[in-house]
Amino acid sequence: MRDKSRFTYHASPLPMTQILLLACYELGHQPLSLAWPTAVLRAAGFSVTAVDLAVSTLPRETAVSAPLVAIAVPMHTALRLGVQAAQQVRALNPQAHICFYGLYAWLNRDYLLDGLADSVLAGEVEGELAALAQRVLRGAAPSVPAQPTLTRLALPVPDRSDLPGLDQYARYEANGQMVLSGYVETTRGCLHTCRHCPVVPVYHGRFFVIPAETVLADVRQQVAAGARHVTFGDPDFLNGPGHALNIARALHAEFPQLTFDFTTKVEHILKHRALLPELRALGASFVVSAFESTSDAVLARLQKGHTVADMDAALTVLADAGLPVQPTWVPFTPWTSLDDYLDMLAWIRAHNLMAHVPIVQLSIRLLVPPESALLDHPDVDAWRGPLDAANFTYRWRHPDPCMDELQQRVAALAEHAGDDPFANFATVERAAYQLAERPVPVWLRPILPQLPPPRLTEDWFC
Repeated sequence: MRDKSRFTYHASPLPMTQILLLACYELGHQPLSLAWPTAVLRAAGFSVTAVDLAVSTLPRETAVSAPLVAIAVPMHTALRLGVQAAQQVRALNPQAHICFYGLYAWLNRDYLLDGLADSVLAGEVEGELAALAQRVLRGAAPSVPAQPTLTRLALPVPDRSDLPGLDQYARYEANGQMVLSGYVETTRGCLHTCRHCPVVPVYHGRFFVIPAETVLADVRQQVAAGARHVTFGDPDFLNGPGHALNIARALHAEFPQLTFDFTTKVEHILKHRALLPELRALGASFVVSAFESTSDAVLARLQKGHTVADMDAALTVLADAGLPVQPTWVPFTPWTSLDDYLDMLAWIRAHNLMAHVPIVQLSIRLLVPPESALLDHPDVDAWRGPLDAANFTYRWRHPDPCMDELQQRVAALAEHAGDDPFANFATVERAAYQLAERPVPVWLRPILPQLPPPRLTEDWFC
């Protein structure tokens, strides 16, 4: 039986026609959101120009003539920049069909379709992009899905041939050395339904496995381009633990010196603790995990699936496996008190994680985009303000004005942070305790490690 998920489009576009694909920002890595659609569109016979606006400028000549411009917006920052890019394109080429695709495109589709975008796609979009391109180039009326596309695709190896070199992106830093870093995904979507996560309103707890041979081929081409470290960028690498382990084993067998990092939930660190020592031996150098808060009440509200005690246990499991952690946080929510914030700082200090938490992580304010699962809570009217459609979030004010003031102060501190993570952390502590009108506790300064923990040279996560 023929696999209907495979791409079988046989368009014959005009030879000089260019489909313009734009990415705006993807956490400092070479954008997979360009590489996969490029591969699919070219396999279908289209001519594609793929541009990452994070490191390149908008190609005006292409923008002027392209009948289809598709903009990848997998995250909030990318969408803010993507709107600016779309406005530039529209001014240069009023007749172009502008499509936004990605998680944040779908969540904010009402705003985007109100005069800026002609179509919006989300989920497993590559096939829909190829179909859209075929219709646009033939002059047919575009017909786009009414829901995110959640059909598993037989994706080809991503086409990175025209993307900027890896030297234009974040590097991996460890043991006093920096090397080029690549980026791959072994799954798409996520098994979990954390209420604040933008994946949830699109994938609704589903995820799709990428075949190991496709992932390894993508790693192979990035190693050939100079990568000595790879980020597994799945929302949760251990959603499919057997799949992840098989890929890590094959990767290590072919590239024994290659290191990697991955993201996984606290509950998976505990559930799959037996896998962690082997992953470490296979090249894992650190783990990113969404700790989010040290308030059990806030963790329950976010439906994180773990408690503060679980976080303590996860640190022990990771330490036993020799895996440093980079915890991510959402310190400012409508339900996080000033005492909660001080407790978080004390918890980070007590576990000697100051060097593992970039100061920008201490400034993150909860985003509540349209269709966020947070909006389904019974008390939503008690904290939700009006929709700020142009900024892609519902407004909210903290019941304690000190918390909004503290967030602004910490964000300003992050803008001018120095290179010393301990000094940065102490600066945030002083700001928080000053607003609480309490003296800063006299902490014993921890013994500094000889070298900072392994990391990527990009601290932003949204």
